[in-house]
Amino acid sequence: MTNKLSFALLGLAIAIAIATPADAANKEQLQMMADIRMLQEQSQQLQNLIASVTSSLTASITVSLTDALKAVNTRIEEQANASRKAQADQKLIIDNLSNDVRIIREKLDDSNVRIGSLTQEVDALRQSLQQTGARSPLAANADSAASAAAPAGATPGAPPLPVGMSPQKLYDSAYSDFVSAQYDLAIQGFDMYIKSFPKSDMADDAQVNIGNAYLNDGKPDKALEAYDKAIRTYPGANAIPEAYYKKGLALQALKDLDGARAAWEYAVKTFPDSDGGRLSKQRLDQLRRP
Repeated sequence: MTNKLSFALLGLAIAIAIATPADAANKEQLQMMADIRMLQEQSQQLQNLIASVTSSLTASITVSLTDALKAVNTRIEEQANASRKAQADQKLIIDNLSNDVRIIREKLDDSNVRIGSLTQEVDALRQSLQQTGARSPLAANADSAASAAAPAGATPGAPPLPVGMSPQKLYDSAYSDFVSAQYDLAIQGFDMYIKSFPKSDMADDAQVNIGNAYLNDGKPDKALEAYDKAIRTYPGANAIPEAYYKKGLALQALKDLDGARAAWEYAVKTFPDSDGGRLSKQRLDQLRRP
């Protein structure tokens, strides 16, 4: 019996000895798991804190940036509006100045035209009085003074002008006769204009219109003479391109196609940008068509 008890006590002692290290290991493992769980909770809290701080900072920065952008956009818009207003004001000022300058220029041009017309009227009146006035004993001694007082371009021995007839009125009257198909009267008027004012800017036009009157009146030979005279007398004048074109028409009417072609070719080559040059080119194109 004693031996059995001894063996039982020994087995219990061995079991206790064996169980004690196992319990100790379990306690350590439980403690470690508790520590890990605590660390996880602390990590989660830290993450939540970081997320909260980050969110707050992001919101704050976003609000600040938004406010800053709004302020910048507001300033840009204000500056743009101010710039647009300044440009509009400047354009209005420039437009007003341009309009004022245009009005002043028109008034000056009108004044110059009136002055030129009055000057022509006075010169024509003086010439008419000198040509039609009765000669006195003092007139012979005043010939040199009368010549100096005559209008620029007037020729000694020119036909007397009607009293008060200015160069422009004389030209307009002759042109009115031309338009009305009163060709003889038109030729006389243009001829009087040329003889009275040979240095006038319209003298070449008057000579070409003499040729036009002859051409329209069915007298191409006399028209040709008038155009040739215009070309000889007024080289380089603005009416010369028309003179060459109309000369070609007169030669064509006289059945001289080679002469007409030569006149038109010269007009095209020498005056390509003028009406006479363009019309001459059209005539040459018609001649080339089969």
